[in-house]
Amino acid sequence: MTAWQNCARDAWTAVGTASGHRILAVETPVAIVIDAVTAAVMLATPDGLEDFAIGFALSERLITATDDVAACEIVEQSDGIEVRLWLTTGSRTAVATRRRLTAPSGCGLCGVESLAEAVVAPPSVTADGPYPSPAELLAAMAGLRDVQPLGTRTRATHAAALWRRGEPLLGREDVGRHNALDKLVGAAARAGIDARAGVVLLTSRISVEMVQKTAMLGAPILVAVSAPTTLAVATAAAAELTLVAVARHDGFEVFTRPDRIAAMR
Repeated sequence: MTAWQNCARDAWTAVGTASGHRILAVETPVAIVIDAVTAAVMLATPDGLEDFAIGFALSERLITATDDVAACEIVEQSDGIEVRLWLTTGSRTAVATRRRLTAPSGCGLCGVESLAEAVVAPPSVTADGPYPSPAELLAAMAGLRDVQPLGTRTRATHAAALWRRGEPLLGREDVGRHNALDKLVGAAARAGIDARAGVVLLTSRISVEMVQKTAMLGAPILVAVSAPTTLAVATAAAAELTLVAVARHDGFEVFTRPDRIAAMR
């Protein structure tokens, strides 16, 4: 299944109407199945699905490392896609205690059964310097355009990227912002990339789940184009994560740990 399709449409402008086509992002149900048990069903873009499943399992603490996964199988069904992870024998306890989560692309909490499950404290992050300058952060955000081929085509997807000084951006896209970040977590883990010297970049707002997933990745700085929620700020502070938001071409706002930005030390 492709990540985009050409769809017929009729357009209206002040000079008249015209028939034609527009490239649209594909959105389909994706089930993450771990050892024959469905762990989650998400509406997602059907590319980077192995990254997605492994990143989801890591950020939800169902596994602790890519070595926990013995095999991955992607199976297209008539009504969606199953991504089947098979774990090593000693990695199955956490999955057995989780129930199936069903969530659309814009929701990260469907299926939890208590208030305590809604806001799980992420691990504290540590940073390996040197610290980035404001100019480097703005340049990295500007570079997000280069890792959004699907977004450029469709204008309908979110992107998450990992920036490390002197290296190309590692980016992933999806119709869901949570999914894009899970794909990035999985891609970084599968590539053996140490995120402790990196910065996560987002095209979306910063909700608490985005902070939790960034902390699970181990990146000490999170930068996004939109504003955070109050719970995201509180969670970032507890995790010692530097939270940078409202990042535009001419500046940004830092809500927690500004000492990790070179000019603000």
